[in-house]
Amino acid sequence: MGSHRRPAPSGFDRGARGATLCVLTVAAAALGVLPAGAAPQDDNRAEVDRLYEEAEHATESYNKADERADLLHDEVDRAQDRIARQQDRINTMRDALGSLAGAQYRSGGLDPSLALMFSDDPDEYLDKAAAIDRIGARQAGELRKLQTAMRDLAQERAETTSKLDELDRSREAVARHKRTVERKLSKARQLLNSMPDADRAAYDRTSRSGRTPDLTGAVPSSGRAASAVAAARSAVGRPYIWGANGPSGFDCSGLTQWSYAQAGVGLPRTSQAQAHAGRQVPLSQAQPGDIVTYRDDASHVGMYVGNGQVVHAPYPGAAVRYDPVGMMPVSAVTRP
Repeated sequence: MGSHRRPAPSGFDRGARGATLCVLTVAAAALGVLPAGAAPQDDNRAEVDRLYEEAEHATESYNKADERADLLHDEVDRAQDRIARQQDRINTMRDALGSLAGAQYRSGGLDPSLALMFSDDPDEYLDKAAAIDRIGARQAGELRKLQTAMRDLAQERAETTSKLDELDRSREAVARHKRTVERKLSKARQLLNSMPDADRAAYDRTSRSGRTPDLTGAVPSSGRAASAVAAARSAVGRPYIWGANGPSGFDCSGLTQWSYAQAGVGLPRTSQAQAHAGRQVPLSQAQPGDIVTYRDDASHVGMYVGNGQVVHAPYPGAAVRYDPVGMMPVSAVTRP
């Protein structure tokens, strides 16, 4: 069976594997950056938000397909190793059967009744016959083992072939969803670039507050949560990069995953999986280090840092920043 290992990623794939695009969809009125009556600009902002959100949904599909492809790739690797070991075992069993057959032939090739008639020593013959019987019984047992092993090998090969076919389909889905994401993001960026400089700057600004919030008195839920919060806060100002999980750039789930990794805690790669990576608590009981996921589909995630603030990677073109925890509908608050 030929090699089916995934080729080394390059370019887009190096950053994009298993990533979550977590763009911030915020109404223009809530931002309060556009003058009244600026309908074309409002329409442009709404269209950019829509494109970002569509890209976000396409990315969730990308993530699921990519994770499935990774899982299948590992399963196929393990199956191929098992097949190789089973084939070696079958080869050894065949060699052993060949040795038994040779020993049986050398121990006596005549019909038992004729051999007894021509034997000078009937007692010696009977001893040989008993040995032949034992060899025959052992040979039959080994043959049954060989037949079972060959059936198992055939089934393993059939299942591996099926997994390889599914792996190919998953890789095709990954590529398809990736193209969708790229197309949406490219269109959103083109639309942003067509806006007047002031409007584009307002959309791309680093933070709505323009300053670091006062987090005095915010007490993390644990020592590891404190380490994760410190890591997330150290990332403020670094760029949003689709598919990146640090340290030079992040998407939303990449930021939370990287931050907890600095505390020695492994989180899943996607925002939807992170929503279930711990104990869920009410928003009113949120503590620094808790993971806050947004929207019904948990398609965006940030880290609560205290005093009603989260750190998150909002959307392409914006840097990691602080925002109010209620910036959009909260789906869940999870304490890893």
